[in-house]
Amino acid sequence: MDIMGIMKKAQAMQSKLAETQEELARIEVEGQSGGGMVKVTLSGRGDLKAIKLDPALMKPEEAEMAEDLIVAAFADAKAKAERAAAEKMQEVTAGLPLPPGMKLPF
Repeated sequence: MDIMGIMKKAQAMQSKLAETQEELARIEVEGQSGGGMVKVTLSGRGDLKAIKLDPALMKPEEAEMAEDLIVAAFADAKAKAERAAAEKMQEVTAGLPLPPGMKLPF
């Protein structure tokens, strides 16, 4: 292994990583539950951006169902955000000899 070559790749990856983190902050994914009655929007980094509820869920007797649907929609959006982040990180680390199972950022 060429240690200098690895160091150069690591430095290039570090700047690409910062750029990718900014890009992930701009990506938005939407999760849904209840056939679209609840929609949750997250950034690619997992930050909650918006929640949209169907007006039918605003009845007091529907509160528990609405709460469950919000949790389910959040989980759906979070899984999508994690997939988007993993894809972006894979692009950043392509060609860098990382040990199996090592994830970035550290």
